[in-house]
Amino acid sequence: MVFQNYALFPNMNVADNVAFGLSVRHVDKSEIKRRVGEVLDLVQLGRMHGRRIHQLSGGQRQRVALTRAIVTRPRVLLLDEPLSALDKSLRVDMQVELRRIQRDVAITTVFVTHDQEEALTLSDRVGILRDGRMIQEGKARELYDQPPSEFAANFLGDANILNGRLETGGMRIDDVNLIRFGSRSTASNQTKCAVRPEKIALERAAGGPIPSASANNRLTAQVVHHVFAGINTTYMLDWCGQRLKVHVQNSGDDLIPVDSKVTLSWSPDSTILVH
Repeated sequence: MVFQNYALFPNMNVADNVAFGLSVRHVDKSEIKRRVGEVLDLVQLGRMHGRRIHQLSGGQRQRVALTRAIVTRPRVLLLDEPLSALDKSLRVDMQVELRRIQRDVAITTVFVTHDQEEALTLSDRVGILRDGRMIQEGKARELYDQPPSEFAANFLGDANILNGRLETGGMRIDDVNLIRFGSRSTASNQTKCAVRPEKIALERAAGGPIPSASANNRLTAQVVHHVFAGINTTYMLDWCGQRLKVHVQNSGDDLIPVDSKVTLSWSPDSTILVH
């Protein structure tokens, strides 16, 4: 089943558009009415069942097209950017409901999206396409936590990439710092490692050298810029001429001023070797 916005019938109202697939399957009229009502309530269009398509916004038309695909309960559902025209709160609600529908109705869904959050939220398995070719495929959590390549690390979320050379005990990124990695990373000939911005703890740098006995990886950097986004703050940092990014959960503390020296620390298990 392919879902497209242009497939809607402009001369039919919302309810008739959604019911079309059931009608051609000769489903009982009372069952059609019940199922159409269910899916329209699901996408918050229950009160608009009598409206014509030209009376709807782009996002509402998209929801009607989606419900018309879902209401037939297909064995396989192909969705191509189905939530792109929805506002953020409704898009999040629809992600949750689509996931529930997948489970309740047992619909195998192929979901095409450029939205990383949607890919991770809705998928059991994720395939990453590059230039029309599948370059990585696997469970969503595995691809995010252990991306095999720099491209995958940056495609699914943000990643700080550090270049270096492998040594006994870790990856040497300069004359001073050795970045250790956990047991899940398999060392071979990689010359890069990645760490997710949300895995890094950030604090104002204290005077004196960084304790070498710390179990965590530690670097000293300088704040270049910060962006407050409500739920968290993103810090852009300079370390030896390289830009690094750190996401800090909003705890109510004051923002660290620009030009401040800060210490970054993260667990070796959060260091990912990539190629």
